[in-house]
Amino acid sequence: MSTHDIRFTVENKWFGLKAAAIIIENDCVLMAGNEGVSFLYSIGGGVRHGETAEQAVIREVFEETGVQYEIDRLAFVHENFFVMHEGVSKGKQCHEIAFYFLMKPRGSREVNCKSETPDGKEFVKWIPIDELQNYTAYPSFYTEKLLNLPATVEHIVGN
Repeated sequence: MSTHDIRFTVENKWFGLKAAAIIIENDCVLMAGNEGVSFLYSIGGGVRHGETAEQAVIREVFEETGVQYEIDRLAFVHENFFVMHEGVSKGKQCHEIAFYFLMKPRGSREVNCKSETPDGKEFVKWIPIDELQNYTAYPSFYTEKLLNLPATVEHIVGN
């Protein structure tokens, strides 16, 4: 997380602009986690001031995987409202707007995660898409939408 990310907190309310990647190889999706929380989450992170969402997702994917993935297309725009129940942001009322980009497959699941978050060392994990419902993973719409990706951009409001 950079201090230049488009994120701010006012009292107990947090807002963030996020660019996230949907990386699928051999019917598995790449998810991230860290030692400070018990759930998995999408690859990606904050958009920086002056950066496009496309630039942000390419940068974030490289930071989290060590791989230079290319964007296929924008798949989802997600307006998410939630209360953080774990980690350094525990108890904050969150409002996040995220752009989810489908990345072009490379034909390899080899990645090299060396990133850190405020909650601790990050790791990545390949999850078979048809088993994703067995994990606590966000965004929760992945369990349904990744089984049949829409042909056009879909706007999702809520978890």
